[in-house]
This record gives sequence, structure tokens and C-alpha cells, in this order.
Amino acid sequence: MKKVAIVMGSDSDWKVVEPARDTLNRFGIECSVRILSAHRTPQAAAAFAQSARENGFGAIICAAGKAAHLAGAMAANTTLPVIGIPIKSSTLDGLDALLSTVQMPSGMPVATVAIDGAVNAALLAIQILAVSDAALEEKFADFRKEQTQNVLKKDEAFQTRL
Repeated sequence: MKKVAIVMGSDSDWKVVEPARDTLNRFGIECSVRILSAHRTPQAAAAFAQSARENGFGAIICAAGKAAHLAGAMAANTTLPVIGIPIKSSTLDGLDALLSTVQMPSGMPVATVAIDGAVNAALLAIQILAVSDAALEEKFADFRKEQTQNVLKKDEAFQTRL
């Protein structure tokens, strides 16, 4: 099974990113978590992205706040799918990071989830890997069924309270 890389621009992003790691672990997907900066360690970030495929990764999740160029820098250096998590880390409440992550130039796609949307980033990475992994696709389908059942149970409990 392919691995997923999680790359953060700063260690302060970990509190937001940790649920992505936990979600990947729940599905039995190996992941590597790194701190690399598009601005402070551009060569190291580029080298990581350039070698990601040969190192067994199938997707890269990038989390960054403010200027949030990390996902774009990774995408520029790999053909793997890159998923950006804009981090709410400034006076603009993450809108700056969202716009920096989602507004990539034509030909350089970065999938972007909600501000602080680490769980959805992991789930999207899982769906990407599941395209070529039947066992993982089955786990994901079971997860979706579990979500459905949880909502129906909550509705039933709510209806009894009314």
C-alpha cells in the first residue's frame, strides 16, 4: 500500500494536522510527518517532493498558514496528488491561507480542503489511494456506512427527545 506524506510549514500546525495522521492510522495507512517550509527550506521541500514517489508515497498533504505556499511548492516538484490544508493562523482567520492554497495557476493543481480541514484531507488521500487498492476501497465504504448509521442513530435519539 502507498504511504501518505504530511508536510507542515511549522510545528505550530501540528494541533490542526494531528487528526489527519490519526485518520490515516485508523485506515492502516503509513504516513510520514515532516516540517518543511516553502520559504525557509525551499531546497529541502523541493527535494522531498521530487523523491516522494520513489519513496513509496501516493499523495502529499500540506498544511500551511498565512502565505501558504507549501502545497503549491510541493505540487511544482511532484506529479503526485497534493492536498492543501489552509491553517487558521493569522488575523485574517485563515482566509489568506485558503486563497493562497486554492488559487493555483492552471496546470498546477492542488486539491484544497476547508480551513483546518485535516480529517477531510486525510479522507481525500484515502480515496485517492483506494482507486487502485480494493481492500482500502472496502474499508472506506465501510467507514461511509458507519457514518450513515451514526447519523441515523442520532436522529432516532433526537426524535425520542422531542
